[in-house]
Amino acid sequence: MLAIIGGRGLTELTNLKITHRQVMRTPYGEPSGAFLFGTLNEHEVIFLARHGFGHTIPPHLVNYRANLWALHEQGVNKVISVATVGGIRADLTPGVIVVPDQIIDYTHGRDATYFDTRDTRYINANFTLPYSPALRERILRSASKVQQPCVDGGVYAATQGPRLDSAAEINRYERDGADMVGMTGMPETVLAMELELNYATIAVVVNHAAGRGDSKQGINMEHASATAGAAVERVRSILECVVSCDAG
Repeated sequence: MLAIIGGRGLTELTNLKITHRQVMRTPYGEPSGAFLFGTLNEHEVIFLARHGFGHTIPPHLVNYRANLWALHEQGVNKVISVATVGGIRADLTPGVIVVPDQIIDYTHGRDATYFDTRDTRYINANFTLPYSPALRERILRSASKVQQPCVDGGVYAATQGPRLDSAAEINRYERDGADMVGMTGMPETVLAMELELNYATIAVVVNHAAGRGDSKQGINMEHASATAGAAVERVRSILECVVSCDAG
């Protein structure tokens, strides 16, 4: 079964035919909100709004462990994260959709593993390829089928938030090799790997990163929100094809 985790701009899937809602409980507390069970083009899907349906949970307070654990308990084996990012690389301008293939973690203080006690045998997650190659390829092929251009690959810098970055920090991320910046990529990506879930991200560039383009003097959040809203239908069409098209 496929699960979709929506970020800013995708707090609901209007094309999801909801069959029921369910509040989950986990050993790690409560997820961000009730799970929406339904069908997308007659295929079963679970949807979860990462920040809550009122977008009230900031990125550093999202209960990533509960979110992924509850999805795993429901038999989910594939997770697509939809997230908004700032573009660092010159070609990643507002409105561009990217399917990243690498990630750098700049977060701190988040519950970043399920192996946080001494009474459980742990594993070392092989994080060489953070995102599922097969699921990334399916997303890219689906985007091509519905004629929605996507950039194949890029390095996601996951930062702590909820504040935005300084221009100097963006320069640092660029020197480190990052192409885009967001606040929710970690620990979600590694937790999915610890649970052996196939996980990939659809990243929507909603603004130039600080110090870039029209963000040289600051980021206009109204413009960023408008860009996210405008991209929603494009992302939905990709997701519809992912679940139902013969993408491979």
